[in-house]
Amino acid sequence: MPQITQFKHFKGVFEMRNKGRTTLLTKNLVPGKIVYGEFLFYDTDENGNKIEYREWVPKRSKLGAALMKDVSQIGMKENDYILYLGCSTGTTVSHVSDIVGSNGLVFALDFAPRVLRDMVFVAEDRKNIAPIMADANKPETYAHLICEVDTVFMDIAQKNQAEIFIKNCKLFLKPGGFGLLALKARSVDVTRNPKDVFREIRAKLEKELAVVDYRELDPFEMDHAMFVVKKKDDSVKKDESIKNNVVKKEAGSVQKKDFSRNR
Repeated sequence: MPQITQFKHFKGVFEMRNKGRTTLLTKNLVPGKIVYGEFLFYDTDENGNKIEYREWVPKRSKLGAALMKDVSQIGMKENDYILYLGCSTGTTVSHVSDIVGSNGLVFALDFAPRVLRDMVFVAEDRKNIAPIMADANKPETYAHLICEVDTVFMDIAQKNQAEIFIKNCKLFLKPGGFGLLALKARSVDVTRNPKDVFREIRAKLEKELAVVDYRELDPFEMDHAMFVVKKKDDSVKKDESIKNNVVKKEAGSVQKKDFSRNR
């Protein structure tokens, strides 16, 4: 069997090479369980204990596609807290769950009841996933459910997806944390050249955040790009009051939000 090794510098992501083909893998947090029909692979550690890995299919996952397109950073590692906007049925969320491990946490948010139902089934086995049904464009409605996070990941096909992403990064992303935006150009403007849309969105992001990497995702996802961002130094102080005093308006009342978290 081909050897399984760490994938480049990404902790928690592995690869298996065979006849010129690279298969991405994550270590299965719930051995024996699959999520979307992926293959399982096995290896042993230095003590002879069996380790189970799950295939990570890049054509089914924009984050997996970004890794295959040599993205420099995904901002996720063991024990991290992740806000995942647009979780759908949990294909990519399950791999993020593998990466952050049992002491990490993934807030998995979606607006569609049908897909979130499937996400709940995944979360029944994976205790580090917290499904949330909410509109990502209205973070004030779920601010009381989420703490400060290490990474914000967004995969939502809406015209104002950049604005939604920036809003959530400002509210929930910790200083020094990373944000990843999987942008679908055709959802922004179906009539324009995708590369023109990518340039426009990059300019929007750069007004509020530092863009540290950008990858177009073809041939895995056509007309898609992944933007990797980080908070600018001058935005940290400006957003401090937002993070420490998020308000939830409900029936005319205002409540402060405590962003402290215990690991």
